[in-house]
Order: sequence, then C-alpha cells, then structure tokens
Amino acid sequence: MPTSVKSITLWRTEVTNQPGALAGVLGPLAQAGADLSVVMGYRYPGESTKAAVEIYPVSGKKPMAAAQQAGLSAAALPSLLVEGDNKPGLGHAIAQAVAAAGVNMSFLVAQVVGRKYQAVIGFESDADAKKASGLIKKATAGKKK
Repeated sequence: MPTSVKSITLWRTEVTNQPGALAGVLGPLAQAGADLSVVMGYRYPGESTKAAVEIYPVSGKKPMAAAQQAGLSAAALPSLLVEGDNKPGLGHAIAQAVAAAGVNMSFLVAQVVGRKYQAVIGFESDADAKKASGLIKKATAGKKK
C-alpha cells in the first residue's frame, strides 16, 4: 500500500482535567453514530487542571451537531493524516525529510496496528503542511521493508 497523505481538520475542545471528561465529550458523538478514526486526549504539560480532546473525522449533520454539543469546533492547526504499510525506520525517514526542508512539526501522534501505520502531524501553517505532504510522500516512496 503506498503512503496516503491527506489534509484533515481536527475538531478540538478544552476540558477540565478530571475523571469522565473524555467520556463526556465522546458520549454525544457515539449517540450520533460518529465513526472516529482519531481520538487524542491529553492534559496540558505543567497545567494539572486543563486538558484537550481532539478528534477526526466529523462529518454529517448528526455528528457535526453532536460535536458542537460536546463543545468541539474545527481546529485552526493545519494537520495531515498519513497512512500506509509500516516499515522499520519509516518514522525517522519522515522526520528527517521534513526537518531537512526546515519545516517544524507542531505535533506528531503515530501508531502501528498489525502491518499498517497511521500518523497525525500538525504544522504551524498551511504552507508548511502542503510542503511536508510532498516531502512525506517522497520519503516514504523509497523506503523498503
């Protein structure tokens, strides 16, 4: 499977860092039948009372209404969803290609399930995300198992 790189819109909300906060955000989405492929929940470093929840995708009338009900809104941070066959050294190849071009990643979350990987990468600008998209495709095209 060749690497797929696409621009995505994460939906995000800030919550109080307490038990049940994530469940409270996800509840309305589950009831609306939203099929999420990315869910990130994290406490702010050095800030014990604040946390964030980010999800993708949000599409369709019911899931969009549910997301808004849960306090989520489209995040302004340009992000890419990168998916493909996992190979040793792939993360390094992506990070090196982006760094060599002088592009800074705002965040990266990645995981491997079976033989496939998925990563969400955030950037400081749309121009950086667009530039990184091509770099990632090129860096992963030549990476052999």
